[in-house]
Amino acid sequence: MYITQALKRAAQLYPNKIATGYLNRQNSWSKLLKRVSCLASGLKYLNFQVGDRAAILSLNSDKYLEALYGISWSGGVFVPINTRLAPPEITFWINDSESKVLFVDSNFAKIISKLLSDNKIPSVKKVIYISDDTVPSKMIDYEEILTQHTPIEDMMRGFDDLAGLFYTGGTTGRSKGVMLSHTNIVINAFNTVCIGHFNSDSKWLHAAPMFHIADCAGLFGISQTAGSHYFIPGFTPEAFLKAVEKFKISETIIVPTMISMLIQDKNISSYDLKSLKKIMYGASPMPEPVIKKAMSILPECNFYHAYGQTECAPIVTSSGPETHVFDGPLAYKFKSAGVSAPGVEIKIADKSGKELPYGKVGEILVRGPNVMLGYWRQKELTDAAIKDGWMYTGDGAHMDKDGYIFIVDRVKDMIISGGENIYSTEVENTIYQLKGVIECAVIGIPDEKWGEKVHAIVRLDDNQKISETDVINHCHKLIAGFKCPKSISFRKKAMPVSGAGKILKTSLRKEFWTDSDKQVN
Repeated sequence: MYITQALKRAAQLYPNKIATGYLNRQNSWSKLLKRVSCLASGLKYLNFQVGDRAAILSLNSDKYLEALYGISWSGGVFVPINTRLAPPEITFWINDSESKVLFVDSNFAKIISKLLSDNKIPSVKKVIYISDDTVPSKMIDYEEILTQHTPIEDMMRGFDDLAGLFYTGGTTGRSKGVMLSHTNIVINAFNTVCIGHFNSDSKWLHAAPMFHIADCAGLFGISQTAGSHYFIPGFTPEAFLKAVEKFKISETIIVPTMISMLIQDKNISSYDLKSLKKIMYGASPMPEPVIKKAMSILPECNFYHAYGQTECAPIVTSSGPETHVFDGPLAYKFKSAGVSAPGVEIKIADKSGKELPYGKVGEILVRGPNVMLGYWRQKELTDAAIKDGWMYTGDGAHMDKDGYIFIVDRVKDMIISGGENIYSTEVENTIYQLKGVIECAVIGIPDEKWGEKVHAIVRLDDNQKISETDVINHCHKLIAGFKCPKSISFRKKAMPVSGAGKILKTSLRKEFWTDSDKQVN
């Protein structure tokens, strides 16, 4: 149960087989193994010690994969950073993790240079520049590290040793660093292999962002079977379609929003997509009209739905082609999130943790070697999330007699828009910084493109005049764009509250979800 084992096996069995392909360069498994080992050697030279953290702020590339494995080989802990964050959020993630080394590409180098010059990220001692152009001042060239250092032995961190910190949330104390061990990640890789039926002929396209745990599931899974990794910097329909045709991609993972964008692309029929056999999707449920059209456009491709969360490394349940039917006795199962993944135990429980009968709605609880070590330096939150070995997911669902999970609502106040998790309290705290805001409630409302969009309900002081544009622009200065409200409604009356004085968001949601049987899209 150690992450780097997959590299050694792949290089031993398939030394000359393509391991990575990006732009016009390719590396074999034997060459990749050497590059990872040399990178680890360079990190050691830079005084990077066992257990130290190294952050990665970059778009997708082959070097991103090398960094993940190189950090592990050196005994360190990788910290992937969401590329859509605002500078204050990037600062928080780096400082909270006390990252000692930072990998950055050209897209974010100016942000990091500014943070360094302002002494905003004091824990960072070395910045490694992974793009191929001119290296900025006070940064180290990635390729020079590899050419100047010889391979070293693997530090052999594994099992319950911390492997990665994957942050959820934003800039405040509520932002949590999910601690995933080597066992967590390797077990999830095996789960992904089982669910997606990966093999050594698999050609995986990294189209979803590599900072996201969902793409990491595919990354480590493909490496376990010695498949091949291909990369595009970020998702656009054109980039995706060109890559599938050029590299003969066989499988990938993307969110429903991306699938919707693909099938709406007017040029999709001009590409040769026959190689594409599997698309995994998750992060938000799939609208039925979208999947039906996708299946008609890509008749040779099978679709797989996965449900999970970062705290579970991430896969909890999955369903394959058998549930992607819309007629007959199994048609209703398309609306499910599937059944538990291998090695993962789930139950639907009441507030006391007692398992509920089939059909009864409760909270999804998860137990198994995929469940996180805990939240980074937040024991109280860890103890609240993991009780008697069970991970309390915060998602409400019921289970049918065949073990299929049907999600109906979220217990926690979280919005999922285009596959991104958005914590309403973080957005509310941002809006409350505006002078004259008396009350604020942020909720998710239906959106045809993104599944849900962020909507803020605001009550102002009678003497204050703030427009919808004022609120949205204020948020864009402090938090990532995808978290910012897309719409605002102002109200004169006080918000409905519970007996404990908490705003009743369920009541506020009702008018927006009147045509839906659940308050989550």
